[in-house]
Amino acid sequence: MPVLSLSQILAHWADIQPERVAIDHEGQQISWEHLEGRTSRLARAYADLGVRENDFVTIALPNSLEFFEAVFAAWKLGATPQPVSARLPKYERDQIVALAKPALVVGVEADEYAPIPSIPAGFTPHAALPDTPLPEKTARSFKAMTSGGSTGQPKLIVSKLPAEWDTNMEFLQIRNQGSMLIPGPLYHNGPFMWAVIALFKGATVAVTTRFDAEKTLELIDRMKIETAYMVPTMMRRIWALPEEVRARYDVSSLTALWHLAAPCPPWLKEAFIEWLGPEVIWELYGGTEGQGSTTIQGTEWLTHRGSVGKPVETCEIKIFSEDGAELPPGEVGEVFLRPLAGQGSSYYYLGAEAKAIEGGWESLGDMGWMDEEGYLYLTDRRSDMIVVGGANIYPAEIEAALDAFPGVRSSAVIGLPDEDMGARLHAIVDMPDRDLDEAALMAHLKERLVTYKLPKSIELVREPLRDDAGKTRRKALREARL
Repeated sequence: MPVLSLSQILAHWADIQPERVAIDHEGQQISWEHLEGRTSRLARAYADLGVRENDFVTIALPNSLEFFEAVFAAWKLGATPQPVSARLPKYERDQIVALAKPALVVGVEADEYAPIPSIPAGFTPHAALPDTPLPEKTARSFKAMTSGGSTGQPKLIVSKLPAEWDTNMEFLQIRNQGSMLIPGPLYHNGPFMWAVIALFKGATVAVTTRFDAEKTLELIDRMKIETAYMVPTMMRRIWALPEEVRARYDVSSLTALWHLAAPCPPWLKEAFIEWLGPEVIWELYGGTEGQGSTTIQGTEWLTHRGSVGKPVETCEIKIFSEDGAELPPGEVGEVFLRPLAGQGSSYYYLGAEAKAIEGGWESLGDMGWMDEEGYLYLTDRRSDMIVVGGANIYPAEIEAALDAFPGVRSSAVIGLPDEDMGARLHAIVDMPDRDLDEAALMAHLKERLVTYKLPKSIELVREPLRDDAGKTRRKALREARL
């Protein structure tokens, strides 16, 4: 049977290729046989701590072998992994734990969420626990990812896909028993999905802690990587290397380089198409909710320049005007997606309500148009979300932290252009009665926000940034500063 419960999928591949490397984290490797045994022992330790079928397990671990072991240990108990950043400030993690009500929190001190049990990073299960296979159990949901949400309050995006996979299904150009490179943080949906699906297909996964342009090329060369996940910021940093450095490494093993999570400048895409070949470059547009997506290969892109592709066969996409009318090809409006299985068939929220227009259409907050052939072209973001280096950042979350600082009457966070990261965070702070102590404000923000959400620049103003309805005109603020 090609469709396997994720509780059994490691055992399946360990039988076929016991000695082969399953995961390489910066040179630290684990074989399929050892990954299967270690996760069975860890799952028993989790069960002793109270994890049961369909529970959430919150995983606050950095990119590591340990991260993958925690994820598979949860699946082996029929539980749902719920990854969060290991660098998340306690204040934000507390909100997620309160929302998820997990049976276990991994990566924090033992008593941090009592009576919910917690275990620290580096936890080792008791050696007396057996590492033999466990009975099959399949969680109703195979993942629960977090999002800041447009309100600034965290929410969970819980998949409605059960914890099982068809190992023979063609997906993301990943070859069965091939190889995958993941240089992005595993608590983000894209890197998580590309990594675990590669493992479901018996591929070796190479993962790094932080992105380094030259080390990435060295890794592709050393491990003969076939498929790679990137965001445009990573591609830009690779392209910024001297040509002789790029030429030093053999990257001819690459059969698919996926880029997603942020718009890719056409010049950069062209450079990679010329370097690696159009058949190697792939792009995906979609959201964590999984309502739908588009994909496009470099060969198609050359004849539909600037497009993010056509809808995949499981969804449909339409462009609507502000008054809800469907727009014809060539006209710009808001992009709406709908799974063929119906609205809400792919996910549900904890901590938020899904918003859909009549007919069950949902938007990711993008503006765009479609051509006569059904190719989608994005023009702008309708929502306030700012994409920094492939990470989605919601201004409301940062503004809530800014507004909590003594003397701040109102604040606004905007994205300004950045050659490297795509956008940089600029905070405008309205303090009518006092001068700004920038060091004190940054110390205050560091207690409340993860590093990548910290503003890169702060501007003091003396007039209110919100109108009587509490609205901020971010677009006008951004245009004034540009």
